[in-house]
Amino acid sequence: MKAKTIGGSTLGNSREKYYITTAITYTSGKPHIGNTYEIILADSIARFKRQQGYDVFFQTGTDEHGQKIELKAEEAGITPKEFVDGVAGEIRRIWDLMNTSYDKFIRTTDAEHEKQVQKIFKKLYDQGDIYKGHYEGLYCTPCEAFFTESQLVDGKCPDCGRPVQPAKEEAYFFRMSKYADRLIQHINEHPEFIQPVSRKNEMMNNFLLPGLQDLCVSRTSFQWGIPVDFDPKHVIYVWLDALTNYITGIGYDCDGSCTGQFKKDWPADLHLIGKDIIRFHTIYWPIFLMALDLPLPKQIFGHPWLLQGDGKMSKSKGNVLYADDLSDFFGVDAVRYFVLHEMPFENDGVISWELMVERLNSDLANTLGNLVNRTISMSNKYFEGIVNNAGASEPVDDELKSVILEAPKKVADKMDGLRVADAISEIFAIFKRCNKYIDETEPWILAKDEAKKDRLATVLYNLVEGICIGAALLEPFMPATSGKILSQLNAPVRNFDVLDTFGTYPSGTKVIEKPEILFARLDLKEVMEKVEAMQEANAAPQEEKPEEPGIDIEPKEEITYDDFMKMQFQVGEIIACEEVPKSKKLLCSQVRIGGQVKQIVSGIKAHYKPEEMVGKKVMVLVNLKPAKLAGVLSEGMLLCAKDADGNLALVTPEKPMPSGAEIC
Repeated sequence: MKAKTIGGSTLGNSREKYYITTAITYTSGKPHIGNTYEIILADSIARFKRQQGYDVFFQTGTDEHGQKIELKAEEAGITPKEFVDGVAGEIRRIWDLMNTSYDKFIRTTDAEHEKQVQKIFKKLYDQGDIYKGHYEGLYCTPCEAFFTESQLVDGKCPDCGRPVQPAKEEAYFFRMSKYADRLIQHINEHPEFIQPVSRKNEMMNNFLLPGLQDLCVSRTSFQWGIPVDFDPKHVIYVWLDALTNYITGIGYDCDGSCTGQFKKDWPADLHLIGKDIIRFHTIYWPIFLMALDLPLPKQIFGHPWLLQGDGKMSKSKGNVLYADDLSDFFGVDAVRYFVLHEMPFENDGVISWELMVERLNSDLANTLGNLVNRTISMSNKYFEGIVNNAGASEPVDDELKSVILEAPKKVADKMDGLRVADAISEIFAIFKRCNKYIDETEPWILAKDEAKKDRLATVLYNLVEGICIGAALLEPFMPATSGKILSQLNAPVRNFDVLDTFGTYPSGTKVIEKPEILFARLDLKEVMEKVEAMQEANAAPQEEKPEEPGIDIEPKEEITYDDFMKMQFQVGEIIACEEVPKSKKLLCSQVRIGGQVKQIVSGIKAHYKPEEMVGKKVMVLVNLKPAKLAGVLSEGMLLCAKDADGNLALVTPEKPMPSGAEIC
């Protein structure tokens, strides 16, 4: 089959393969909506590639070994295998609930995967890439990582902020530096390899160019892992185990007896992962592949995070958002639409119940649902449901057709760049233009004049045809909704390569007699009452804490009232926050204060993660003279309280206050 071009965008064909993977999900607990976003994103890309004619293989799965799992299983009073079986089943249930079309769900406890990981480890050892040594350092159990004293932040883990413990153990190490120059060259020669570009710059500047240390690839302090078969007291470190799923899942065997699927599908076309594990996928994984003499994946995309609108998700608060709960309120396709459309290409996105209701009512109920309902209802009212192309065209039709026929190429171009949110916007431009077309042509006025019956028929035909093309484009993102629309219009499914043609809807087709409401408008107050009741039911009971003693601090020199009045304090709202590069302590926040936004750098990285900061109302010293901290300009100060152990807490208003409110 020859590839076809739509408006300059080359489409795939049935002979071209496309292998896409998600990161495998760690089986420490039920995945929240931020975790679920990745599988929905990958599914939309896989479905779109299939629609274009590619031979797609879509793999996902679970990462099931490690000390964290061993400890959680012990707490639950069951074996690690029993624990991961339960969690893996829950993860798969949610992936299926969200209508994701994966071709394989791999588990790192699968016997064939474990066998191949052992063979890979032995091969790398035999060729000198892995050697035995000792590791001594400060170990963080939740992160399963060693750190030196200088890497700690305020004596705690630099990644999660939790306490670390001294540890020393015999371990096997991988010679990372042996392949570093080769990887740097590959990244420089393949600018598309790491996306977005900001992730590539971070990996090059923070890790590769300063020099790589050898990587610990085995552990002896716990047993829940794949044993090193020639040294059974060691288990293979989770990252070497987990990353190799991308090749073991499609039939790789390092003795050369690879399956036909591996030979067809490798290298992967896209590894889709969260930005927090970009280092493992763009440094460790490519180097492992180089050592195995295998081609590198074509592209690795580190997507941003989906954050809770009122702060970090917390089980104790009862505010964790789960895909199944959201689907119960809004429906599966509405959840898919929201997480795909609201997530920026590079920056973190925000999800909240309020935003979900707003999008459902405006985009799905009004723009899309109302359009389909009105069009079917008018066809039934004026022509007993029969849609005919009477050929009574007018100039206004040309603009409608132009918007509709330009959309497939625009969608393909956006999807080529993994800009999924923008692709959905191009599809909804069709539905918005159809709504405008109704206002321009006024079918209810045409229906009053028998002489304009053909014009009325043509208008309704154009609307049905436009909706069909839009619904076909919508299938990768909202598959159930797309199917419902086409079913109500009695329209066949269309392949992508015919969407550049207007008028293929069979004239004389009868639409459904009573249109189904695709999305019913929701009342925000009613939704929030139900949400509050659900969160109260889900919130973990809090133990009563004994009264804590007060803290005495060394008094400072007295100041005058005039001195105090020189300081301007206002309420600020943090609208964005990120870590300051190469700093162990600093976060850089964008703070909205009334009508202005100030950039403020604070030494609170050990106490808050950037995603926790967004949305907080804080107390700001506004008129502090600007200064540079670690090379970054700071235009004010966030006020914090500090306890006897040095823990910090941002000072926030007791009651809701608008951004810019004066603190006096």
